[in-house]
Amino acid sequence: MRLTIVYDDKKGTNEDLIPDHGFSCYIETGTETVLFDTGTDGKILLHNMEVLKKDPEKISKIIISHEHYDHNGGLQALLPLLGPATIYRIGKEPSTDMIQQITVEQPQQITTDIFSTGRLDGYPKDEQSVLLRGSKGFYVLTGCSHPGVKQILQAAKKQENIIGIIGGFHGFDMFDLLKELDHIYPCHCTVHKEKIRKLYPETSHDCFVGATIEI
Repeated sequence: MRLTIVYDDKKGTNEDLIPDHGFSCYIETGTETVLFDTGTDGKILLHNMEVLKKDPEKISKIIISHEHYDHNGGLQALLPLLGPATIYRIGKEPSTDMIQQITVEQPQQITTDIFSTGRLDGYPKDEQSVLLRGSKGFYVLTGCSHPGVKQILQAAKKQENIIGIIGGFHGFDMFDLLKELDHIYPCHCTVHKEKIRKLYPETSHDCFVGATIEI
């Protein structure tokens, strides 16, 4: 499975990409393409996808972690470019004729090798994360971790053994929780990126717009 970060706050080495506050991850499973979150600005999202040669028409499913502008803001610009697709979100958002919408409450399978944690209580927004089945184990992909990284990992571990975590951690500072993980990618809104990199130099990795992660 290949993950490409198409929207993130941090700039990478590709000067043609635009960093911006928000998050989106383009997931290629080998049989299906899934987009996790859509960033803030649709123009930036589509620009970055074009630079990275990630085709919107290949997206069959979209997962929105939570209903904040920096995670659902690019959706409207993306909709006209999609083929038949389904969106999974936890909010009771207005439906659209352009796409099938499923409201997620309980843990469920999204597609082969991708599973939702279901709705997790969080402040100021409830949120869903997803579990990704990699070649050596499962990873958790988060939006902002409003429910807390601890709660997200606990929910994920009820379904599978977790070897890695990718995404925004917000103000998470319970660093010992990361000891058991083999792969840590702090992205987007993570406040303590440098601390995590310092504590776990061998297992933590930089996350930035354009980053590619093979799992």
